[in-house]
Amino acid sequence: MKTNPIILGHGGAGYRRPGKKSLDVLAEALAAGYTILLNGGPGLDAVVAAITVMENSGLFNAGLGGVLQLDGVQRLDASLMEGKELKAGAVAGLEGFRNPIQAARRVMDTSHVLMTNIGGRRIAQGLARLPKPSKESLAKLKKLLLQEKEVAALYRRYFSTVGAVALDKSGNLAAGTSTGGTFAMLPGRTGDSPIIGAGTYAENATGAVSCTGAGEYILRRALAKETCMLMEGGTPATASRRALKALLCIGGQAGLIALDRNGRLAIMHTTEYLACGYAKGKRIQVQERARQVR
Repeated sequence: MKTNPIILGHGGAGYRRPGKKSLDVLAEALAAGYTILLNGGPGLDAVVAAITVMENSGLFNAGLGGVLQLDGVQRLDASLMEGKELKAGAVAGLEGFRNPIQAARRVMDTSHVLMTNIGGRRIAQGLARLPKPSKESLAKLKKLLLQEKEVAALYRRYFSTVGAVALDKSGNLAAGTSTGGTFAMLPGRTGDSPIIGAGTYAENATGAVSCTGAGEYILRRALAKETCMLMEGGTPATASRRALKALLCIGGQAGLIALDRNGRLAIMHTTEYLACGYAKGKRIQVQERARQVR
């Protein structure tokens, strides 16, 4: 049975108001993914296309815009999953390449799920490269390191991970997430985004979820998988609310987008803002916040 395609996207939860340019890029990303869906393409391809647009923009903490770790190096993470056969791929700490979501897609075609360091770089060979960090960005990092209170504030309150979830005409779900990590993080730190079940999860029987926020807390709750499990007996809205309230109980902050096989969707966050949007019924809508959970 044919279904009506839908794609949702986010540009990161946090306490910084998304600018118009960021929302415009998010709309462009949704259009790229939705075009694939309207032409009968798989949700997996739509998710990769949407996230690639955001990675290439330099406006989000992902891909070209990924933040520097404390040693001045960009290390990028991404994960991808499809809901029919539960195939998944992810890369963590990828150095030198602009589109970790495309590297994650390559991992899906191997017998592995998560690749780091040398393996990640090898599988990404041929993909677009990242430029070296600019003198300005290195200078900002150096200045930041002299202000411990500012470092702590940035770490807690600004995230800007990107993600997408999609339902294609065949009724299959897919989800993906991409990030540069979090501001002022220690070299080698890995958050939830490349971890299947934490930052990303998709299963046709339950739903598809992409998360953004404080990665350590999202990891501890396995937030994406938890939300999907709750969707088995409820709607994406009720599941998302319950999962985020449980995260708040341990001091976490996050946002998520959720979608089920019936086309029901939810966009929720505990933070003040979540750049987010969706494309369905040949309509694209983006906004700076959605439903806040307290």
